Amino acid sequence: MRLVRSMMVLMTVFAVGFSVAPAQNPPAGQRGSAPPPTGAPGTQRGAPPEAARGGRGGGRGAVQTMTLVTTAWPDGGQIPLRYTQAGPETSPGIQWSNVPSGTASFVLVFRDLDTIMGQTTEGILHWMLWNIPGTATAIPQGRPDGFQLEDGTRQISVSGSRYRGPGAPAAGPLHHYVLELYALDTMLDIQVAPPAPQGPNPNVAAIRDAIFQAMAGHVRGKGAYVGLFHRPQ
Repeated sequence: MRLVRSMMVLMTVFAVGFSVAPAQNPPAGQRGSAPPPTGAPGTQRGAPPEAARGGRGGGRGAVQTMTLVTTAWPDGGQIPLRYTQAGPETSPGIQWSNVPSGTASFVLVFRDLDTIMGQTTEGILHWMLWNIPGTATAIPQGRPDGFQLEDGTRQISVSGSRYRGPGAPAAGPLHHYVLELYALDTMLDIQVAPPAPQGPNPNVAAIRDAIFQAMAGHVRGKGAYVGLFHRPQ
């Protein structure tokens, strides 16, 4: 009798163990835990590279935001006629601050964001100045025409070696004109045949591209300021 009871107990234990085992060990594809992430250990899938996260890259810190202003018009406001093609085309006075340490020169760009220049993807270039001394904190109003200014600054536009005022047509919406200032840790050695003080500048796109290429890897700070304009009705 004892032998029969012992056999029955063993059969019961075996049956219970057989029914529980599959529940404790489901197939790999049905387990509740998520598969380990791909990629390098300690990283998350889809995480952007260090440069995209605003971290350091190439041994330099993040680009510093500068304060760029002009008293000619309020940021985002309408540009008065005196600074445009509908007036005397006086170049605006511009000031900046919060300059990063190590700045050797500045580049200033003034362009129409609502146009396309030639076969490029860039807006019409109304003013571009480079090799502005790194000690400068302003550009006086009413800069004269000419490729090289008294402090060594060089300037071009679609209309030669000078400031070209905004000129969006009256029959259309207001155009967005942006001033952009870049602080560089170097001066730019760009070989340029100086365009005439006034008149069409056929090489403006090539000169602009050469300057931007030379700036790559040297930008330490940037500031921007916007104005709106179209000609009077």
